[in-house]
Formats: sequence, structure tokens, C-alpha cells
Amino acid sequence: MLSWDVEKRFGDFALVAKGTVAAGGVHAVFGPSGSGKSTLLNLLAGLLKGERQSIRLGQRWLADSGRRLHLPPEARALGLIFQDGRLFPHLSVRRNLTYGARMRRLAPAATPFDEVAGLLGLAPLLERRPGDLSGGERQRVAIGRALLSGAAALLLDEPLASLDQPRRAEVLPYLDRLRATNDMPMVYVTHAVDEVLRLADTITVLDQGKAVAEGGVAEVLNAPATRRFVPGLAEETVIDAQVREIDRVNGLVRARAGAMALALMGSGLALGSTVRLRLAARDIAVATEPPRNTSVVNILPGVLTALERDTEGRVHLDLDLGLPVRAIITASSAARLALAPGQPIHAMIKAIAVDRVRA
Repeated sequence: MLSWDVEKRFGDFALVAKGTVAAGGVHAVFGPSGSGKSTLLNLLAGLLKGERQSIRLGQRWLADSGRRLHLPPEARALGLIFQDGRLFPHLSVRRNLTYGARMRRLAPAATPFDEVAGLLGLAPLLERRPGDLSGGERQRVAIGRALLSGAAALLLDEPLASLDQPRRAEVLPYLDRLRATNDMPMVYVTHAVDEVLRLADTITVLDQGKAVAEGGVAEVLNAPATRRFVPGLAEETVIDAQVREIDRVNGLVRARAGAMALALMGSGLALGSTVRLRLAARDIAVATEPPRNTSVVNILPGVLTALERDTEGRVHLDLDLGLPVRAIITASSAARLALAPGQPIHAMIKAIAVDRVRA
């Protein structure tokens, strides 16, 4: 487990942050540029010293201002991964991967080279130099170097920010595989919500150095206070659900989150596993009576809790379906159905429209 309670000031700017990430967990630090994301990571790494700081990795204190303790970066056993990889251009991929282990004089048995190279798909690249690699390949090497350095936790500072969309799509599956197979705490700084959805278990949203929301990813990203940082989230709902039934004949999975049950298309899932789902508000229809003779699999009874018309002739609906869910319909449909807060409704969601973003 990695935990922190820190404060750092730069003139009129003050970062105040507190958090915990469990072994094997990924904690995202999210927010606009200048919100303090990289400052927090540099405090954890020991590259900055806070006016107040309490940082612990497992049973080891890395910093404690009350005891005037501040371990230097090289003594913290943290792997730090930057946007640009920062590889040594004159060394081969193999030598870059083993650089940290050599500097720390780790025994070969302590550095599972073949395992890490296989995990990150680096075996075909080992004799190349960084100048012969794509941006995505360089980032995979940087991640491997951190893993092989004997790190007990990973700190990732927007590792995909400098990559174009194809290279980001190339690296994300490797990060996902790393998340699923390692038991180290990971702190992941990003401003990309798709990376949060794919990788993170918990999240802190920072704005001007202050935490405006923190907790589980679905809980935080669905909160109204978060919507202004990610405007597109106002038209989506994120759900973490547990797989309860697998219909292999029809290719359907049935999952439950709280009192809400959903069927979705899917394969490769195990009973009891947790799946992260994304519902687009535009894919949800509502009816004031139970629909009959429809191809839609998910017909969920609920209550309309609020509605608001926007300037584009659309009406945004807040629905209680056992969990809060957002929907968008036309103003003419809302008028025809005479929708009003407190009204019982039935939400209709096609199984094929339920987007699985993380298994």
C-alpha cells in the first residue's frame, strides 16, 4: 500500500492532497493542466519536498515532516515513468531495461527479465536502440525499465500524453495487462478519461491544488461536481457491475450493480468478476408504460428524478434505475410523454449498446 498526506506551496498556489492506493491497485490523479497532478507525483517520488508531508510505502516511511524524514528518490524503491520515456539513446533496449537494476546492483534472480519482456511485448526489440523505436515502443521500454529496477510501486506521469492516437491505442493494452498481473500500487497521472476508465480503481480529481472529488472511479465520474472537468461525462453513466450469469449460446452476459441488472454482449468474462460499463445517454429510451414485443433486452423500471432542457432542443433526464443513470431525448418526446419529476418510467437499453470498457 502507498499512502500520502502532503502540502506544497509555490507562491499563491498550494497543493493539498491525501490518498491511498492498495497493493495491485491503480489510483488515477486527474484534472486540468496546472491543477497540481505532476507536483503530487514529484512529492511522492522525492523530487520535491513539501512543507507538510507524510508518505508511506507498506511499512516504510518515505517522508514524514514531523520527524524531518525525507528519503532521496533513489532510496524510495519507486519506479517513475515520464511522458517521453527518457531512454538512453546510445544503449540497446536490453541495456536500457537493465539499467536501473545494474545501478542498484540487483541480483539477476531479483529481476525477472524474460517475464517483463514478455509482458510488454519487448522480446523482438531487445537489440534495437531507442532511435529505431516508435513512440509507443519507447514507452513500453520505459515501463519495463521501471519494473526491472526493483520498484515496489510505480508512478506514471501522463505516460501516453506525447503519443498520437494509434500509439496510445498500442500501449494501453500493455498497461491494462500490467494492471491485471502485478501486485504493486500504481499512481497514474492523466487528463484522459479513457485511460482512467480502462486502468484506474480509484481516482482523485484535482483543481487548483485541491481535491474536488475522490473515491471509486464510477462514483467520482458520475458525480455532478466532476462534470465540468470532463463535459462529455454529462452524457454518459459509468457503472462497475458484477457478472452474475453467462449465456454462451446467445453471447450475453448478465451483470448487476446494486439493485440494477443489465444484459450486455460479451465474452471472456468469469462469473463473479467485475466489469466496467459505459452507458451513452443517447442510447437510452424511456417509456411511461411497460413496453411489449420489443427486441430490447434491458427494460428497467425506475423513476424520473429530474429533467432539464438544453439550448439544442434536447432534454437531459436523471433516472433512478436502482442506480442513477443519465438519458437524453428530444424535447418533443418529453412533451408528448408529459414527463415530470417523480414519474415512474421504464428505461430501454439495447444489450449491444452497453459499452464494456474494462473487464
